Amino acid sequence: MNFPELKTERLKLREINEEDADNLFEIFSKENVLKYYGMEPLRELTEAKLLARRFHDGWHQETSLRWGMEYNEQLIGTIGYHNWNKTHKRAEIGYEIHPDFWRMGFASEALQAAAWFGFKTLGLHRIGATVRPENKASLLLLEKFGFKREGILKGYQYIGGEYYDLVMLSIVAGADRVTGDVSA
Repeated sequence: MNFPELKTERLKLREINEEDADNLFEIFSKENVLKYYGMEPLRELTEAKLLARRFHDGWHQETSLRWGMEYNEQLIGTIGYHNWNKTHKRAEIGYEIHPDFWRMGFASEALQAAAWFGFKTLGLHRIGATVRPENKASLLLLEKFGFKREGILKGYQYIGGEYYDLVMLSIVAGADRVTGDVSA
């Protein structure tokens, strides 16, 4: 199956490839971007190439789907699904954006497109998200789109030698907010 490309008002959500390694490194090497992400910052460009390969392989193995967020022909972040379970029609969504593009509405625009695609094309019934409680911006964004808090996952994330609790949120098919001007 061809990789699905989505277009919103300002973004193109497209396949990530090894040519994106420099931009991926620029995003995934920043501690402030990965503060709540669940992985250590990248230290070498080769790690960014491996990350691009993992994103590519996840799509072809039908276990994940990660789009590059392109704005004015520049990769500014990624968004997509992991823990994709086709049998149970569910997946978890995650995203990150380069700090130069924070608080400009790009995450909101990309989230709407990705959720729309998940429900309409992938046939998902449930989209989940796990967020550190102190990541207020992400919690607000998800709740704005109708995600509901379900509880706390105790000690769910291990990063940097420490365990962290995560808030579990979800939205199910039929939610009002998953509409908009998206083309596939």
